[in-house]
Amino acid sequence: MAITVIRNADLVVAWDASTKSHTYLSDADVAFEGGALTFVGRGYTGPAEEEISGRGLMVMPGLVNIHSHPSSEPMNKGLIDEIGSPGLYNSSLYEFMPIFRADAEAVPSCVRVALSELLLSGVTTVADLSMAHPGWMDLLAESGMRVCIAPMFKSAKWFTKNGHVVEYEWDEAAGEKAMAEALSLIERAEQHESGRLFGMVVPAQIDTCTDTLLKESFQEAGKRGLSWQIHAAQSVVEFHEITRRHGKTPIGWLDSMGLLSERSIIGHGIFLDDHPSTKWWTDTDMKRLAETGTTVAHCPTVFARRGITLKHFGRYKRAGVNMGLGTDTYPHNMLDEMRLVAYLARTQANDPRSMTTTELFDAATVGGAQALGRDDIGRLVAGARADFVLVDVTHPRMRPSRDPVRSLVYAAGDRAVKDVFVDGIKVVADGQVLTMDYAAAAEHLNEAQKRIIDRAPAQDWAHRPVEVSSPPTFRWS
Repeated sequence: MAITVIRNADLVVAWDASTKSHTYLSDADVAFEGGALTFVGRGYTGPAEEEISGRGLMVMPGLVNIHSHPSSEPMNKGLIDEIGSPGLYNSSLYEFMPIFRADAEAVPSCVRVALSELLLSGVTTVADLSMAHPGWMDLLAESGMRVCIAPMFKSAKWFTKNGHVVEYEWDEAAGEKAMAEALSLIERAEQHESGRLFGMVVPAQIDTCTDTLLKESFQEAGKRGLSWQIHAAQSVVEFHEITRRHGKTPIGWLDSMGLLSERSIIGHGIFLDDHPSTKWWTDTDMKRLAETGTTVAHCPTVFARRGITLKHFGRYKRAGVNMGLGTDTYPHNMLDEMRLVAYLARTQANDPRSMTTTELFDAATVGGAQALGRDDIGRLVAGARADFVLVDVTHPRMRPSRDPVRSLVYAAGDRAVKDVFVDGIKVVADGQVLTMDYAAAAEHLNEAQKRIIDRAPAQDWAHRPVEVSSPPTFRWS
């Protein structure tokens, strides 16, 4: 196989195995062959069939996104930016998101838009938490990304008839069947010819799954050596529902069933027993997460839109909780998400020292990799996969570049992302996605949204026109 070397890069964000940390390495080389890194350091003297000049570039590990919904979220742009149910603690989960779901024709465009945006922001690995849809695996493989396929399944669906009470329609047999189908999909994904797909077991939400489904799915994940993720502690409504049913907090109930572990991921994990909005009589949730090695998938944007936030990233880290990041909603821009993580954490803590950019970058790389059970992604070291990003450090928004990662996260964002490689194959070149037609997918999605808007009032319990349920910024004349 051909060996490629990036020669004399201005900077490499390399992995130091001795300290188990990223480190800045100036004037360095990165060599790769057959999808794997073979050298990360200075003065590469081995063979090279192809050379890439690293002048003016920072080479950094591809970002790892452990919680995303590509098949649905792009449809919501311009619709749910400012709406939440006042009677349901401002969540949009129960009343509004169900009425704007993408139809089957729109789903491929949703996926292409989301994955294109992720690639452009330096993501090389993403966990796709979606309901199964036709052509799913081939569509993911088309992107060129490394994808953790995470087909969701559940025992019930939620709905509201009035905007202030959430009800559940249960079908336990359907949940069991959906889990079996999800496990079959994961098996097929791991055999996919691309070699870049792997799986995760995902019972959808803590309040829509029976205890039997949760335990069985966790056991299956363990048998197969897979990570297990669930949406939990994501809304005040859910917190109250679980405490009403079981007399325990969502985190406490999961722990009582033995479902917190080093392979467990809690999607969101906001409303713990000591959160100001859900203050409970116990004060043990954070300790449970830390002691069991459970990961929290932190996705601040979707909640910040509704005035909701984790309390707070630095506090979780100080407690010893492994943190990973995701883009639960649009825009699927990991660098934007990282910036918001930092700003919300510091404002919630009233302390600019509550977290560091080191911790933030770790969460977006090795923290996510750990959650997915991978030690070959999220870091640049010989033997790891050749998943990396070339950042233009000469970009005006990167200047001055005393600390390039800070400049990237807090100033330049995806504008400075030049090229992206997955398994040593270039999937983004000069800021353009090579594997998918991003512009065409976005245009198709624009037309599809008009269709969804026309149907939305019929899905709404109050049958409101969209102009009423989601008022525009300005009146259309």
